[in-house]
Amino acid sequence: MPNIINFAHRGASGCCPENTLAAFQKALELGATGIETDVQLTKDGRIVVIHDESLARTAGLNKLVKDTDYDELASLDAGSWFAPAFQSERIPTLEQLLDLLQQAEAILNIELKNGIFPYAGMEEKVIALVRAYRMEERVIISSFNHYSLVRCKQLAPEIRTGVLYMEGLYRPWEYAASLQAEALHAYKYAVTPEWIAEAAAHGIAYHPFTVNDTAEMEQLINAGAAGIITDFPDRLTEVLTRRGA
Repeated sequence: MPNIINFAHRGASGCCPENTLAAFQKALELGATGIETDVQLTKDGRIVVIHDESLARTAGLNKLVKDTDYDELASLDAGSWFAPAFQSERIPTLEQLLDLLQQAEAILNIELKNGIFPYAGMEEKVIALVRAYRMEERVIISSFNHYSLVRCKQLAPEIRTGVLYMEGLYRPWEYAASLQAEALHAYKYAVTPEWIAEAAAHGIAYHPFTVNDTAEMEQLINAGAAGIITDFPDRLTEVLTRRGA
């Protein structure tokens, strides 16, 4: 059976505060073979790892990431909202995550959060860092902003890209090929076994999100998904181990 990538969604976000070093470290301990994360730019141009455009939900500050300097953002508590034990967690930089993964073999799926705010220069900055860490072969860049994915391919044809979408793409493998993308990162309900098979026949991999139910994991594995994005990598590890993967 082929190796199915166990992508930990924002790290092991089912048991740790999302997109923190604690969540990424825990994901690796729980058997994740991939890390999925989100990046944005601070006011002074640093690449930071955070999902929401606002700092309010996970860091308690009612400001946008793009309007906040890195020094202020780095001082925020990004763990207490999840549980008091994580009070010391901070919003990491992409460099910190890349440093962590130097000692692991995991794939890194970097989602560019540039669908609402375009973040001029984000593609160049992310690609420069990936190259500096020599992680080109272990990175997939994804985004809901498909113009950005085309830009990434122009800048770095050697780095894989994944097309994020929620629903309703017609013949999505053809669309992915038109963007020179290697993968479809589809919402789990926008996936069928027939589409997975057709995409695979055209050299396009499916990595559905966000799959936390073990029965759904089993269905997607049976259908031929190349990877699964989950908040609970331990559950997927258990399913894959049981199946002898």
